[in-house]
Amino acid sequence: MDSLNALVVIANFVVVPGLAYGSQLALGALGVTMVYSVLRFSNFAHGELMSFGAMITVLMTWWLQEQNIGLGVLPTALIALPVAMLMTIFLALATDKVVFSYYRQKRSESVTYLIVSVGVMFTFGGLIRFIIGPADRVFTDGQRFLLKARAFKKMTGLNEGLAIKTTQGVTIIVAVIVVALIFWFLNKTKTGKSMRAYSDNEDLALLSGINPERVVMITWIITGALAALAGTLYGLDKSYKPFTYLSLLLPIFASAIVGGVGNPVGAIIGGYVIAFSELFITFAYKKVATYMLPGAWAPEGLVQLLSTDYKIAVSFVILLVVLLIRPTGLFAGKTI
Repeated sequence: MDSLNALVVIANFVVVPGLAYGSQLALGALGVTMVYSVLRFSNFAHGELMSFGAMITVLMTWWLQEQNIGLGVLPTALIALPVAMLMTIFLALATDKVVFSYYRQKRSESVTYLIVSVGVMFTFGGLIRFIIGPADRVFTDGQRFLLKARAFKKMTGLNEGLAIKTTQGVTIIVAVIVVALIFWFLNKTKTGKSMRAYSDNEDLALLSGINPERVVMITWIITGALAALAGTLYGLDKSYKPFTYLSLLLPIFASAIVGGVGNPVGAIIGGYVIAFSELFITFAYKKVATYMLPGAWAPEGLVQLLSTDYKIAVSFVILLVVLLIRPTGLFAGKTI
């Protein structure tokens, strides 16, 4: 019985949050991978693009709540999300038209794109903070839990309860559906195959009659939609705060690099690797040890490898190790 209680504690504080957080990182890393695969540069503005999408969702959700429009047990943000995705796609396409297309026509080096994307990042950040401010914004409504700890205890007779938030369930389900749609699009549709061909060999793709501008446009459409989705799901799960998305950029890039930059499968797996690594290393194992060890051996401290204040350092260390040992990532390749 004690071992089951210990497993429930780990599931409650590591496994379920890890699946939700990993899904959010995977969607963010997938957007970064799409841009890198087709346009051949690391888009440092992606975190702020996620923040912009989440901001539009927050504003739309507030308006819908004022109109008494909702989804009952599910968050109202799901109604606002399509509008946020459209607005984020528009911003991504406008930014490419005004900024990135100029450097693409000049065939600039990747480092130039990278520096320009940093400038775009700060521009987006300033715009977002001007519109909504820097404070926390909670916009979650509907039923808070899919499974409550008290109900789980009553059902199983265990001392520990397993709680699953609605936002966690929504995040995991939406991520699975979206990832499946992305892979279907890339592998089964003519446009998706054109994007893959362009990513593999740009010159050969042009000779085959593939329209590069159309490929770039579709790439930004997918990237904008993924950014709005990832940003909104993260905000629903944690609460929306603009500054958070800037710090979220490191685990997102770490996810993409750990999996193998340019590889969608790697980006998704990398997201879960980073998420579970952060949670396993910063989790306090005191209660688990208390259940698993004899009473006299029960620890007094938190039994924590690293404080949660240093959670972001876990992503940095993993990124550093991967770059030193296996720079190509778990799944080598630069193609979608």
